[in-house]
Amino acid sequence: MHQVRYAGLWPRFLALVFDTALFCVVFFPIARLVKGVWLMSAADHRWVYGWFITDPLCLVFLGIIWVYLILLEGWAGATVGKWLLGLRIVGPDGHVPGLTKSLVRNVLRLVDTLPALNILGIVLIALSPERARFGDRIAGTRVIHTR
Repeated sequence: MHQVRYAGLWPRFLALVFDTALFCVVFFPIARLVKGVWLMSAADHRWVYGWFITDPLCLVFLGIIWVYLILLEGWAGATVGKWLLGLRIVGPDGHVPGLTKSLVRNVLRLVDTLPALNILGIVLIALSPERARFGDRIAGTRVIHTR
């Protein structure tokens, strides 16, 4: 019988680094074409309201990131970063979680980031025997090693 190995902090962090690098490869050239800079500062944003940046280009990028996470994790069980590291998101039955569970899991990233810098998510992953952050617990998903 095959024993499930849950993914801890470092593999999940490295997967996030790969996904972020992928976003940079796509988004930096677009920012260069649209805004004239490779990396946008606060001064490069069209609208800035205190802590909230509502620049249309940034909102499009944020939407693309959310769609990427929800669709790939829901349908394929992994983002490109997770796939490269041999990680997979599974539901209670051990299969890909589907779009609803993926949506719940990803919306709750907002909770996992509290109070800042993903502290809650990091603590929950570190202390949980199944290495589950809040979003995983509520959605009924887990991140596992496939190899």
